[in-house]
Amino acid sequence: MTTDVSHPRSSAVRTRLWSNGVLQAENFPLADVSRHVAEPGALVWVDLCNPDSALLTELAGELGLDERAVRDVDGQRTKATRYATHTFLTVYGTGVGPIIPGDIASRLLTARISIIVLPTAVVTVRHENDPLRTVFDIDEVVRRWDDNSDLLRKGSPALLHELLDVVVDEQFDTIQQLDDAIESLEDELFDDTGDNRTIQRNTYRLRKELVELRRIVLPMREVVNTIRRSDAADLDGWYADLYDNVIRAGEWTDSLRDMITTVFETNLSLQDSRLNIVVKKLTGWAAIIAVPTLVTGWYGQNVPYPGFSQVSGVVTSALLSVITSVVLYVMFRRRGWI
Repeated sequence: MTTDVSHPRSSAVRTRLWSNGVLQAENFPLADVSRHVAEPGALVWVDLCNPDSALLTELAGELGLDERAVRDVDGQRTKATRYATHTFLTVYGTGVGPIIPGDIASRLLTARISIIVLPTAVVTVRHENDPLRTVFDIDEVVRRWDDNSDLLRKGSPALLHELLDVVVDEQFDTIQQLDDAIESLEDELFDDTGDNRTIQRNTYRLRKELVELRRIVLPMREVVNTIRRSDAADLDGWYADLYDNVIRAGEWTDSLRDMITTVFETNLSLQDSRLNIVVKKLTGWAAIIAVPTLVTGWYGQNVPYPGFSQVSGVVTSALLSVITSVVLYVMFRRRGWI
């Protein structure tokens, strides 16, 4: 019989108990974990959000773990480590924050998820940095468990699979948002009305975000491989599909890094090209203006010359200036200098 089915997002501790794949209890006290874990056919999930050291110590005691086993929750990089009694994983949920005009700080949002996998239990310790916004949607994980309740008969690897699947899906969503941002940046490159300084800021910020995301996504290959080799013999097909998604995410991230590098180099090339066009135009107009200056300077000499002090001299100088300027204008125009 299912009891206490409410699960407020704000709660620091969430628990669930399944028996042979059927949900039996939810949000029971942490003190009951050790009793439920010992029950035949039981599968227990414990979730802690931003726990303090006292809560972690209590959890270690309930699961019969050495206190040192829960110290790994402070780890920073994506990893998977096998111990004699459990497997420990660190993965990251990801998201993208709003654009702040003129800000070059990374918009990449992350939530560190430390996972302890036992034969009959899975513990998730989530570290959400922003108290006003939850990056990793743990409720989506619970929904997938409910939709695939028959899979939970496979034990803790089944719980872990759905959890990692949500993590990878969130990373895909983040990559897609960065991909869309790069495409928008490419459109701005060839828009003459765009602000080049804004393009430079956005390019620099996207490069930072992709570097950070790559450090999270690429190690996921080893995480999934570690689970496949050790704990997921009955779910090899499911984890093989998950591994393919992880590979795709890593390759997509690498391709975006190449794209943003291309955007950066293209922007520099376009700036050089625009500068060359400006120099050509200035040179063309300077040459056109130089001809009348030369002619009028010659006819302004204080020495006699053909047409000196006569109307014919004025007409000759005017014709020379106009004809030569027109000829130069046509030449430069045909070459695209002006």
